[in-house]
Amino acid sequence: MNAPARGGRVEVVYLVAAAACWGIGTVISKQAVAELPPLTLLVMQLASSVVFLAVLGRAGAPNTSPRTAERRILARLGLLNPGLAYALSLAGLSQITASLAVLLWATEPILILALASLVLGERLGLRVIVPTAIALGGLSLVVFDPAASGSTLGVALTVAGVVACAIYSVGVRRWLPGAADSTLDVVLGQQRYALGLAVVALAGLALAGHAIVPTPPSLFGVASAIASGLLYYALAYLCYLSAVRTMPVSVAAASFYLIPIFGVAGAWLAGERLQPIQWLGAILVVVSVAAITTLRQPSSAAASAQIAMTPSEASRR
Repeated sequence: MNAPARGGRVEVVYLVAAAACWGIGTVISKQAVAELPPLTLLVMQLASSVVFLAVLGRAGAPNTSPRTAERRILARLGLLNPGLAYALSLAGLSQITASLAVLLWATEPILILALASLVLGERLGLRVIVPTAIALGGLSLVVFDPAASGSTLGVALTVAGVVACAIYSVGVRRWLPGAADSTLDVVLGQQRYALGLAVVALAGLALAGHAIVPTPPSLFGVASAIASGLLYYALAYLCYLSAVRTMPVSVAAASFYLIPIFGVAGAWLAGERLQPIQWLGAILVVVSVAAITTLRQPSSAAASAQIAMTPSEASRR
């Protein structure tokens, strides 16, 4: 069994930064969702992210790469994530508790491990699987709530969102390393598709008679929506995709366990206090993620060659 992959320092920094953006962005989103319906909030967040990324793109070198099939596939993956995945997640969250939602989303790295092995031929080994199990256990200690509950429909919608995200991560890893587009161009293309999907869904709600903005939000609510959009979508996806270009997705996915840790840390700074068992869980998560993301990684050339292989070719090696 081959030694598992190790992330370079830059890639690990990108992953930690992405997890921080997602975790802190979630805390800020809670402020905005108190004033805005979930789908309306999603449109505002994606719109702020797309505008920011477009301005950032104009400030850099223009994208002159041809519109290849690979480029179109990468852009359309945005329909899966953040488009469909977060629409399903927000719908599910309205019917289950937040702690149950976090635990359901904790299965995403496990799904990615399985898909990466089946589709990409990434070899896992106990040195990845064992720390992943420990991280999942630590996360359970952090977010466990005996009162966690929800409807079957809410659980089904959330799990569907998790599956969409897992497929997205494996798809990105499959096509991104050989793409001529910059990471910024890829993220912008994906989020344009996601924004289009969210706008269509929001328009459907409006036509069905639902109030998409029941009461005018405060300036603080609008600012929270914009800030969380920049963190959660623009910066987080830029960092995550920058790491996934050269790092096996089965390793990169371990950083997702850090998202609730940053979220809890943000809540702690806001005045909430953790129990000793939660601190233990947080330490287990951090140590486990560090172990996974710092395992030895093959050279980028070898990794790219492995990604370029078909599953049948990978199985013969």
